[in-house]
Amino acid sequence: MPLSPPAQPGQSFAEIETPALVLDLDAFERNLVAMAAFTQAHGIRLRPHAKSHKSPEIALRQIAHGAVGQCCQKAGEAEVLVAGGVGDVLVTNEIVGAAKLDRLARLARSAKIGLCVDHPDGVREAAEAAARNDVTLDVYVEIDVGGRRCGVAPGEGAVRLAEAIARSNTLRFAGIHAYHGSAQHMRSIDERREAIERAGFAARNTVERLSHAGLKCEIVTGAGTGTHELETQSGIWNEIQAGSYIFMDADYARNRQADGTPFRTFEHSLFVLAGVMSKPVPDRAIVDAGHKSAAVDSGMPVPFRREGVIYTKPSDEHGVLTGDPIAMPHRGDSLLLIPGHCDPTVNLHDWYVCVRGLHGPDAHVEALWPVAARGALI
Repeated sequence: MPLSPPAQPGQSFAEIETPALVLDLDAFERNLVAMAAFTQAHGIRLRPHAKSHKSPEIALRQIAHGAVGQCCQKAGEAEVLVAGGVGDVLVTNEIVGAAKLDRLARLARSAKIGLCVDHPDGVREAAEAAARNDVTLDVYVEIDVGGRRCGVAPGEGAVRLAEAIARSNTLRFAGIHAYHGSAQHMRSIDERREAIERAGFAARNTVERLSHAGLKCEIVTGAGTGTHELETQSGIWNEIQAGSYIFMDADYARNRQADGTPFRTFEHSLFVLAGVMSKPVPDRAIVDAGHKSAAVDSGMPVPFRREGVIYTKPSDEHGVLTGDPIAMPHRGDSLLLIPGHCDPTVNLHDWYVCVRGLHGPDAHVEALWPVAARGALI
C-alpha cells in the first residue's frame, strides 16, 4: 500500500506533517545558480553527484543550469536517472558482477554510460558486458589520490589499465577518475589545499605517463563540494563532481574558509521538519525525528535559527532537544533541523516537500518530488 506524502502542493508550511524532508526552493535555486556561475566562469565541466539527491527532478534542473550529466554510485541509481530523462551518467564506482554490468550496458542503448575500473578483471568484465549487449561503454581508470579507498596506484598501473581499455572493441578510454573523498571534510583550508595538491601531483603524473604511452586523457574527473575550488584552480581537473552544494549540511558548514570563517559558498536548503511531541521539563523537548529521519554518521542535526537549543540524542523515532528553557520550542511546535549528512538523510525519505518562501509569512508547498532512487543499493 503506498504511503501518504507528508503534504500536498498548495498547502501552507504549517500544514506539513512531521517528520518531513523539506527543500527550501529559493535557497536551492540560488545554489544551482551559484555553482553554474562558478563553473562557467572557470570553463570547467560540472557533473553533479546524484548520490546526494537521488532525484531525476533535481538532476534535470542541474543539467538545465549547464551540467553535462550526472554521477551516481550504483547501477540502480543509474537506471532511475536514465528512466527520468538523464542522458549522460557516470557510475563513479567499481561495478563487479555480470548482472550489474549487463544492467548498465542495457542503459547504454539509450544513454551515454560510463563506469570506473581499478583492476584488469574490471576491464575484461566491462568489455564482455558491452559485447553481450552490443554497446560501447565509456571507462575511466580510477586512481587512488589519497582517499585510500578504491583506485589503482597512480602512474604505470593506471597506464596499463588504460591500454587494456583502449585495446577493447567495446570500450572507450574516457579519462581518469581522481576523487579525494576524505579531503572534502578537512576543516581548515590549509589541510584541504595540501591534500588536493598531493592528489593533483598524482593525477598530473598519470596524465603525463598516459601521454607518453600515446593515450589521450580527455577527462580528469573528481572534486567535491568541499574542495571544488581547489581542483579548479589546479588546472589538472577539467570536470568536478560536487553534489552536496545544492543542499549543504551541518558537516560541510563546519569547514573553514581562508579567513577562518565558516564555509558559506552555498546556503542550507535541505531540512528535516520535526514536530515537538513532548516537553516533560522546561529545558528538554522531544521531537518526532530520530534515527529513521536523519542520519547522524557525520554529527547530530542542528536546529536552524534556534540559538541555545541543541539536538543531543536520537533513538529510532525520537530526538532529544536540550538547552535554554526560554528558547526551547513548545509541545505542538515544529522546527527545522539541518541534517548532519545530507546524502544518507535523503535516503531515509520518500518525498521532497518543496517549499516556496520558506522563511517568510507566506511559506507554502509548491511541489512534491519523489526521492526516486531511494533504496537503490544494488
